[in-house]
Amino acid sequence: MTDGRTSRQENQADLLGHDPDRDDTLLQSASSVDRARDLSRQKTDPPIQIPGYQIQHCLGEGAYGEVWKAREQNTGKQVAVKFYTHRRGLDWSLLNREVEKLAVLYTSRNIVGLLDVGWDSDPPYYIMEFLPNGSLSSFVANEPLPVYDAVRIAKSVLQALVHAHGSGILHCDLKPANVLLDADLEPRLCDFGQSRLSDEQDPALGTFYYMAPEQADLKAVPDARWDVYSLGALLYFMLCGKPPYRNAENERRIRSAETLEERLAIYQKIVRESARPNRHRKTRGVDKTLADIVDRCLHVDPRKRFPNAQAVVDMLEARERQRSRRPLMAATFAGLVLLFAAMVGFSQEMLDRAVVQARTDLTGRVLQGDVVTVQLLARSVQRELQDRQTELVKIASDERLREFITNGDIDLPRDNPKRSEFMRYLDEIKTAVDVQRIAEGRVPDTSLFINNEFGIQRWRHPLNLDTVDESWAHRDYFHGRGIEYPKDEVPNDIRPITKPHVSLAFRSGATLQYMVAIAVPIWNAEEDHVIGILARTVHLTDLLAEYTGIIRGQENPDTSRIIALADHRDGRILARMATENGESQDGLPHGEEFILGSEQIINLARLHSLVAQQESVSGVDRTDDYKDPVESKQEGSTDLWLATFWPVGETGWTAIVQERKNETLRPVDQMQSDLGRFAITAIGVSCVLIGALWFVVWRSLDDRGWRDALKGSSPRPGGVRNGSDER
Repeated sequence: MTDGRTSRQENQADLLGHDPDRDDTLLQSASSVDRARDLSRQKTDPPIQIPGYQIQHCLGEGAYGEVWKAREQNTGKQVAVKFYTHRRGLDWSLLNREVEKLAVLYTSRNIVGLLDVGWDSDPPYYIMEFLPNGSLSSFVANEPLPVYDAVRIAKSVLQALVHAHGSGILHCDLKPANVLLDADLEPRLCDFGQSRLSDEQDPALGTFYYMAPEQADLKAVPDARWDVYSLGALLYFMLCGKPPYRNAENERRIRSAETLEERLAIYQKIVRESARPNRHRKTRGVDKTLADIVDRCLHVDPRKRFPNAQAVVDMLEARERQRSRRPLMAATFAGLVLLFAAMVGFSQEMLDRAVVQARTDLTGRVLQGDVVTVQLLARSVQRELQDRQTELVKIASDERLREFITNGDIDLPRDNPKRSEFMRYLDEIKTAVDVQRIAEGRVPDTSLFINNEFGIQRWRHPLNLDTVDESWAHRDYFHGRGIEYPKDEVPNDIRPITKPHVSLAFRSGATLQYMVAIAVPIWNAEEDHVIGILARTVHLTDLLAEYTGIIRGQENPDTSRIIALADHRDGRILARMATENGESQDGLPHGEEFILGSEQIINLARLHSLVAQQESVSGVDRTDDYKDPVESKQEGSTDLWLATFWPVGETGWTAIVQERKNETLRPVDQMQSDLGRFAITAIGVSCVLIGALWFVVWRSLDDRGWRDALKGSSPRPGGVRNGSDER
């Protein structure tokens, strides 16, 4: 047998042809390839008959021989027979090497099994398993495989390489044509014609686009990382449908070379200077880890590749473990997220319920307290009116007053001494009443006056010449009919009141504020005839001013609280007292009319009726959505009020106590804000805790080896090592 390295270099120096549609190992000239194709088309008879086997038909022809399908006669088993028929220029070491390697590796289920060898036959042959689905090259046919199948086939090929490397054998020509598929589409590695022992120094050329760049050198020393590069190219081919760097331009450049050395140099330049292939990263279903594995296998610098097949297997297995754990990790994450969402939702629901309940409770307590307040206000106003009536009745029973009126002194001209005496006497009474009221801290009357039995005013304090000696018989305080007649349309049957009476509210001509007159009849000595009317007037705001303590006595001085009087019959707001900076003030603009809403007027009428009949008011005395008619006239005002109502005796008035709703509920809003901030903090802390828990779970399930491997760290020992780079 001749020296294998010398004969191969001589043969390889004559190599000129390379068909881009084939994955031919660089061992045969273009003329030899063409001749082989022609012969394979014409083959109908096998080169020889092999005892015990029935040769059926030719499967194809390679660089140095033919492959025929045969059947073992004893068992009926289908086999493949490879005849080395191309004797001219045959390097017999190829047959010897391939058979020896297959014999050594026969125990691997991922390598085509060797069944028999015909060393002394002419032509020599060997018999191997028949795989019905042909080669991976024809199976893919430029159509990418699904990622799962590509990885599965790559792992099986890697297992074959691990077995070979573990036996000290480097394949050196891994490509799709050298991967056969059995009936179950399980791959088997074949064609060890270019294989080398790990300690051999002889070069071995592979196939363009599957061959490592440093392998494309007639002086290269075999290295396990050649097979790693080829495996990366094989995996790239399965994912993308064609090997890396293969395109029309690169094919043209390689074919343009005249010698093998030039072709190899061009190929090395293509691989080392072209942009790194990235089509696999754009392939659907290829994750980053798998893409990184392919990239590292195809690294131009062998020192940055995986050191051997076992390292690639470890990486793929680590990737599979990661992927298999994804459902668990996803379920864990989803569970944490759902738990978090449930907690947030539950907390939000509880917070909303708590806020609603707090609003309801606080509103109920405030309204209940204001009901007591408004009842106290109504009764106090009623009592004040009664006290003023009682005081008037006492004055009206004064004998000297009766005498002045009975003697007619009241009707004398104003400059008459007797009438002047009468007026001085009444002025003294008015002064004494005012002094007494001021001493008691009460508001004095606006005026005190007497009308005769025909309604003509004969005395007034303070004196007003515009009203004295004028007829006021049209006024409600005189006749008590509950109506104000036009001054020139007084009915003929008008008579003075016969019992104390609180008049309808009317506007003061001077202040434009609502006033009320409290009137009592003045009887003659026999008390059978009304001889005059004694009346006093008071501004309703002055009447309310006596009760501003109801406003200032609040627990929360920042809350706007208002007391008011309204006429339930027509909805007019008669008086209104508010607080500003802790001080009470008239809250009713003068000269303007402010009317309650129709629905509220109906409710007040109903309230008066229920109270008069001593029936349950059942919430008619309060509301939490009261619209203040004064505030409503202010542009942009949309505030609602908490308001309570109560009738003021038989006056037809309704006392109102109201509080601004948003101010009243400010403590609840503050509580909601505080709880919201607390919830945000709790959510943040929960996110941190969930993130930490997720990190712990992720780290506990994570295999850090694959991360280190992708960064270039050495994986765990295994497989063939080569030189100092393996440590």
